Amino acid sequence: MKKREAKIFLIMAFLALTIASCSSVGSTDAPQLARTEAEVPRVSLEETLAASESGAAVIVDVRSAEAYAASHIPGAISIPLPEIETNPTGLNLEKDQWIITYCT
Repeated sequence: MKKREAKIFLIMAFLALTIASCSSVGSTDAPQLARTEAEVPRVSLEETLAASESGAAVIVDVRSAEAYAASHIPGAISIPLPEIETNPTGLNLEKDQWIITYCT
């Protein structure tokens, strides 16, 4: 798969998982798209913290900018879900990192 096609595939996989469940997980290891909410991989708070602290994951808050400003996980970046849906190729994310999204 060409580098550009791989990048687009990863972005679309990230988008599909985010839409399926706000607390979804994206990975660069041959992601499989969830077909039901029950199939969406979940990550515990402890796993999320360890992955974030080690640099293995980036935490993405997909809530509104206002909700992010009011409170968010330390170190999380804000990319509201509508921005992901309207501009998935414009996301400023490292595609080789584990991407953990949350909305609550």
